[in-house]
Amino acid sequence: MNDVSVLERANRFLGSLRHCQVLGMRVHAADRAGVTLWLPFSRAIVGNPETGTIHGGAITTLMDSTCCIATVSVLPEFEICPTLDLRIDYMRPAEPDKDVFGFAECYRVTPHIVFSRGYAYQDDPGQPIAHAVGTFMRRGGAPVGAEGKA
Repeated sequence: MNDVSVLERANRFLGSLRHCQVLGMRVHAADRAGVTLWLPFSRAIVGNPETGTIHGGAITTLMDSTCCIATVSVLPEFEICPTLDLRIDYMRPAEPDKDVFGFAECYRVTPHIVFSRGYAYQDDPGQPIAHAVGTFMRRGGAPVGAEGKA
């Protein structure tokens, strides 16, 4: 699979997730090495109005989605892979008024489970906001009749 196919799959997958659309997430980059999603800053994702810090739930949603969508970079066919387990270690608060990016890669694929890991950051990937590790259940390809809709 080429990088264009990975990017197309990532956009298709993200487009099917309504909560990601509401948050304004977009695919920033996608290739065989992994996927980066972009979460634009908005007042709607602020968790503490006094400091303007981004809510941890928005970061969790970003990382769950990024880790899951990273499956498109390694699986031969498009599959919906529900989250089985997600662990997020928060390293520091996300700064107010700044966009957040999430990067993830898949590091192991079995017949039933896909394992991924990644991190959220703002300006510098070397200064992560959070690290994430996720496992996702393989259910096979898109359901019959769902071509182009999943």
